[in-house]
Amino acid sequence: MPRRSADARSERLRRYWDKHAPKYDKQVASFERWLLGDGRQWVCSQATGDVLEVAIGTGRNLPFYPEGIRLTGTDFSPAMLELARRQADQLGRRVDLRLGDAQALELPDASIDTVVCTLSLCAIPNERRAVAEMQRVLRPGGRLLLLDHVAGLPRWLRAIQWLLELVTRPATGEHQLRHPLLEVQAEGLEVERWERSKLGMVERLAARKPSEDGGGREPPCREARSAHPGPPWVRTASGAGGHRRARADTTGSEEPQVSAEDRAVTQEPIAHPAVGQADSVACSHVIV
Repeated sequence: MPRRSADARSERLRRYWDKHAPKYDKQVASFERWLLGDGRQWVCSQATGDVLEVAIGTGRNLPFYPEGIRLTGTDFSPAMLELARRQADQLGRRVDLRLGDAQALELPDASIDTVVCTLSLCAIPNERRAVAEMQRVLRPGGRLLLLDHVAGLPRWLRAIQWLLELVTRPATGEHQLRHPLLEVQAEGLEVERWERSKLGMVERLAARKPSEDGGGREPPCREARSAHPGPPWVRTASGAGGHRRARADTTGSEEPQVSAEDRAVTQEPIAHPAVGQADSVACSHVIV
């Protein structure tokens, strides 16, 4: 997209969120209770150290963060940030709130222990660039915690989401059929936990940036992934130069041998929403 067109679109979306900021919390409260359950608590309770929340919005996550963290929040809507500031004041929580773009974070490389992003990758114009920025600012060993609505598992649900997206994308910039997991894997982050609920429409995940030395025992998810190679279409990282596709060994008919330890973190394959095949990503958990 040309730069001028992208800037015009960003400005239009900023005006939209500024206009709707005062009514946002009331509009989404009941919907979130049904759709997300304890999703915000699940994400925020795992945050440690220097924490960055990307697209902090009105500050709906603020009550769920543990004590002792150092929290920075960014958003591109000044009106949303003002509401987040009021929420922080009411809670007595110190937060460094900044106006900024999730696709170009104004933070140094490797400066953050935990990055949090909830219900926002669906509305960021370039989610791949946003995830790359999150990976960039994470310290080695740091964690990325995500919660969002994504493409559902049943074909009929994805058809409904596709129709809904015809309205939401031009009106609010909101996408219904994204796959954050694939972007996280493409950036080389190690997925530790991946859960889906509401017919696969809600996804929450925890991933870790590999340590610089790369030494020691591999995380359980990486071990399980080795024991259960992904199907041919699963996208993985190939370093800074781009992506490659992992190739499953299809020459034999027997299932790979899995140790008891690996079996503890490996779940049954589920249908991938994009291609309708089996997704054997390690540490996947389906919540129904």
